[in-house]
Amino acid sequence: MNRTEFVIATAIILFVAFLLGWFASWIIHRVARVTQSDMGELDQMAQQLHEAEEARDHAITQLEHREAELTSKLSQTQAELRAAMEGLREARHEAEDLRAYMEKKAQS
Repeated sequence: MNRTEFVIATAIILFVAFLLGWFASWIIHRVARVTQSDMGELDQMAQQLHEAEEARDHAITQLEHREAELTSKLSQTQAELRAAMEGLREARHEAEDLRAYMEKKAQS
């Protein structure tokens, strides 16, 4: 094989390789092509995802508001309980003092 035949054979092999690569690329793009209906479906899914995220954010906001409200009510109820317990303690002490006074008067 002389030099001219070698160059021609190499050129043919490179051209065939180029054609095979181009054909493979065309097949891949043809198979993986996104159709208009697929784009519509993707847009619809994106819209649904957006709505779901908004609903989740709204639910989280309501949950935080409700939690703050319940925490406030709990604090208020605990304060009322402490006040009631203090009042009961004072009433018991006063009742003890009155009993002691009445016993003292009864003995005299």
